[in-house]
Amino acid sequence: MTKLQIIIIGGGAAGFFAAIAAAKANPRAHVILLEASHQPLAKVRISGGGRCNVTHACFEPRELVKNYPRGSKALLGAFTRFQPKDTIIWFQAHGVELKTEADGRMFPTTDSSETIVNCLMGAAKAVGVELRIGTAVTSVKLKEDTERERRGDAVNLSKLFDLSPPPRVPVSEKLISHFEITLKSGEKLQCDRLLLATGSNPIGYKIAQQLGHTIESPVPSLFTFNIKNQKLTELAGVSVNPVKLRLIVPEYPHLEQTGPLLITHWGVSGPAVLKLSAWGARMLHSSNYQATLVINWLPHLKQEQVRQQLLIVKNNSPKRLIASHRDVDLPHRLWQYIVSCVGISVEDRWAELSNKTLNKLVQELTQGQYSINGKGVFKEEFVTCGGVNLKEINFKTMESKLVPGLYFAGEILDIDGVTGGFNFQSAWTTAYLAGSASIS
Repeated sequence: MTKLQIIIIGGGAAGFFAAIAAAKANPRAHVILLEASHQPLAKVRISGGGRCNVTHACFEPRELVKNYPRGSKALLGAFTRFQPKDTIIWFQAHGVELKTEADGRMFPTTDSSETIVNCLMGAAKAVGVELRIGTAVTSVKLKEDTERERRGDAVNLSKLFDLSPPPRVPVSEKLISHFEITLKSGEKLQCDRLLLATGSNPIGYKIAQQLGHTIESPVPSLFTFNIKNQKLTELAGVSVNPVKLRLIVPEYPHLEQTGPLLITHWGVSGPAVLKLSAWGARMLHSSNYQATLVINWLPHLKQEQVRQQLLIVKNNSPKRLIASHRDVDLPHRLWQYIVSCVGISVEDRWAELSNKTLNKLVQELTQGQYSINGKGVFKEEFVTCGGVNLKEINFKTMESKLVPGLYFAGEILDIDGVTGGFNFQSAWTTAYLAGSASIS
């Protein structure tokens, strides 16, 4: 009996996980993993600052999907089949223990991404996956034909194309989707099942389009905000947790996020900013990354409570300098910056604070406005929103609804999560489902 030929294009997290799943599900299949570069799993190696944020300790699918600006609805069912608990069990079974940090992020106990790389490489080798590195794909050609009973992998046409009644196919014949893959070297490969796990690489989008799929235009997600404010950026390294952020882009609904913020040499970063960039990815792209960021530095207090707190300081310490004496929970350098924004000098005392200036100070503390004029790079993550239209995918199996035998996993799909291990989890989930189903 001829071996089932399965080819996975893309040697990243999703590609390896899918290849392992496919080979385990059918030991008789020949599984080939093609990677264009000479270093597979490159993104895994550098993720999480070299620690690899494998997943997130969120074990309820309905809560988990809230961390995906795009793809949450489609992933709900998928997460009932393979979710973070399953990821933890899978890595434990392969000798890797994970630990949970205070914010829910999960890392290998070694704090080294090489642990994850070695695990995936070893697992793939153990189940007989043929890894071909430095093997770039240039095109894929689909050839549909019928063959005699020598193969036993019939495709249900009525389900695939929703035809009623289904076309009559002779009992002795089966419809087979063959894929011919052309490599940059000129070599051609044939396979029965093709799985695209190419991430945001344009070749993956090109192949998917050639095979009839719709591509939602990819744009960056998970990035920092550039703010041209020298006095602010001089505070680089100062962090505040939590702050409440509101993103204002004309003609779009306002977006809000609460969490840690880090001031950088170019503007602001930190989890709250990254989450806001993910949810606002498309509208920020459409505005050429020109927007207004409103920062509430004291989100645990109402505006009137901030005012009363400042008045208490004024009444109790009238002779003290405003810039050096405060009773609000903010880093000293940040406080000095904020008071300077409303025209308070380093020599001004609390007794001299007018009601007008007090109102300005309250406003700056609770609704300070900053002009975003560009995006920075979050080096630990390389995430895009956009990709293959999710309506064209069967999320029970990750098989194409348009092309029998074609599967998708990972970032090539129009799915993206916020920072914290969620993008890796969607990669593990979609890859596991696609790999496991590709033998059928």
